[in-house]
Amino acid sequence: MAATAKVAETTITTPSDLEVTATRVVDAPRSLIWEMWTNPEHVRNWLLGPEGWTMPVCEIDLRPGGGWRYVWRKANGKEMEMRGSYREVSPPERLVHTERWGADWPETVNTLMLTEQDGKTTMVCTVLYPSKEARDAALGTGMKDGWNDSYNRLDSYLRTITSA
Repeated sequence: MAATAKVAETTITTPSDLEVTATRVVDAPRSLIWEMWTNPEHVRNWLLGPEGWTMPVCEIDLRPGGGWRYVWRKANGKEMEMRGSYREVSPPERLVHTERWGADWPETVNTLMLTEQDGKTTMVCTVLYPSKEARDAALGTGMKDGWNDSYNRLDSYLRTITSA
């Protein structure tokens, strides 16, 4: 019987009526995880959500007041765009930015905290919504599975770049 590697899980919580938090421990130092979140060459390789999407556009102007823009594309040509601006950039531990999916969705404020212990990094990403209704609507979109899929992809991507 072949041994199987234990797959990490993303813990999704709702710490308040306005927030959703995803927590995941990855086997990599914090400085490398910061690069994974802030360098377009890395982001487009793992932040893809469900299977079958690519990220042909990944623009990052990493500074307070700078903007970012991602465009995902499915094999059938369907596209989805997201953009925002950076409020706080404190390498390698804290990143705060706004996020907007489009006219139908309200703007959120997202805070990423990275802490390292024994060479492993805990990523805590909190999304702050303007209302409970907006938070609950987002939770109904499949975001939990998309978050976990992306973080699983990050784990795989990290193995490819650290073994090269």
